[in-house]
Amino acid sequence: MNNTEIGFALLIAAGLMNASFTLPMKFTRRWAWENTWLAWTFFTLLLLPAVVALCTVPGVVGIYRASDITLLWTVMIFGFGWGLSQVFFGIAVETIGIALTFSLVLGTSAATGALIPMFRVDPHKLHTTAGHLLLLGVATVLLGVALCGVAGRMRECAKLVIACQQRSNQTVGLLLAILCGCGASFLNCGLAFGTPLMSAAVRNGATSANAGDAIWPPLLVSGAIPNALYCLYLLKRNSTGRNFARGGFSHWFLALVMAVCWFGSVLFYGISASELGPMGTTVGWPLFMSLIVIAASLLGIVAGEWKRSGLWPLTIQLTGVAALVLAAFILAKATLSFA
Repeated sequence: MNNTEIGFALLIAAGLMNASFTLPMKFTRRWAWENTWLAWTFFTLLLLPAVVALCTVPGVVGIYRASDITLLWTVMIFGFGWGLSQVFFGIAVETIGIALTFSLVLGTSAATGALIPMFRVDPHKLHTTAGHLLLLGVATVLLGVALCGVAGRMRECAKLVIACQQRSNQTVGLLLAILCGCGASFLNCGLAFGTPLMSAAVRNGATSANAGDAIWPPLLVSGAIPNALYCLYLLKRNSTGRNFARGGFSHWFLALVMAVCWFGSVLFYGISASELGPMGTTVGWPLFMSLIVIAASLLGIVAGEWKRSGLWPLTIQLTGVAALVLAAFILAKATLSFA
């Protein structure tokens, strides 16, 4: 397999892992959402990035000490913005529903996460054939995600009409979902802007596949701050802190499984972006978003989430998935054209 084929294979694995990382939450029944998410935050954003970086990047602490402080702050600001967007996601879900929030977030994230790194690397490439394919691929991702959002919204209303009629603060929810989409792309922007840390890691003896591990600690640790603060706020408001003693080992283990799946997905994405070449973060991110929605949609159908929702919503959902599959092929062609 050549580097591009390896990159695509890792992207597929990353999409599957990211789409399914929340499945263990269905079994943490003795914990509230904030209990599970705080445990996930600890494992995913604090523990695993540090352990992986220390194990794969020689002298990683020295790299941080020798790096330009502006570079580290840039990466950390992107991480904090990403973490804040996760808080916005939770609030948006409460006001406009998970389907519409999901579609707005991933659609906005796919667009901003592709274009911001493009303008950093080489904005002139937007005027080439490969650049046109990239824009067409991003537009197709937006179409596919929008169709999935419409289908999901119809499914929610079919199952719980009253809840759809009683939702309030729609404008606030829509605004937060769009802001969340922009912030979600900051994970990719932090990776793109943190490439000097990767170069330093390679000079210190890290492999090209592991060099990106030097970026994750400053990026994700700063992302943990708003996530942890929001969870602590909910624990106090809902008096759910005592739940940690009720879950036992099994709930902590399930939170760890979630962490491994999510962090594994971003590790694979980081490696795939480097394997896809200089434009890896530009083309890889919208492709990553497409694969997440495709995998999540198929898992939802297999799990029976579309039962009793009617034929029309499922038809729209499958049409959206088909558009995302087409987008994946277009973005793959763009990757080969950039090479």
